Amino acid sequence: MEIVELTLIDEYIEELSLLLKEVVDGGASIGFLPPLDILEAKEYWENVLAPDVRLFVAKVEDQIAGTVQLQLCTKSNGTHRAEIAKLMTSSNYRRMGIARALMEKAESVATQEGRSLLVLDTREGDPSNLLYQSLGYIQAGKIPFFAQSANGEFDATVLYYKRLA
Repeated sequence: MEIVELTLIDEYIEELSLLLKEVVDGGASIGFLPPLDILEAKEYWENVLAPDVRLFVAKVEDQIAGTVQLQLCTKSNGTHRAEIAKLMTSSNYRRMGIARALMEKAESVATQEGRSLLVLDTREGDPSNLLYQSLGYIQAGKIPFFAQSANGEFDATVLYYKRLA
């Protein structure tokens, strides 16, 4: 497995769109509802890269197995922080350390960028909570009724933070 940063998206848009569709249709709560239309997924990826967004992918045998974003805060009072967003791993590659490796890469780059605080949120009860806690993220609180699920119910989100050395 190798973790690489993407600075151009065109070559990977199809593969990233299929990954996004797979994880959303599989129940992930990352801002979309299933069934995710592939055109909506492509539109998302076409607009994701920006000067304040660092996009990392995990590749296994030249296939994208997962991805994560490091979103750097550009507000004058927030240049010490960044947000982790859209961590996802293909079901074909779960339980292989890919999400952990992606998180470690994002943390390393955040440190290189002079960031000392990372924040993220995830749906309450999802397995991702265990990953974040194992990486040293501290629960700051919960917001009930934060995200609508496919069945129309509303789920809480858990807010986490981590101070970087």
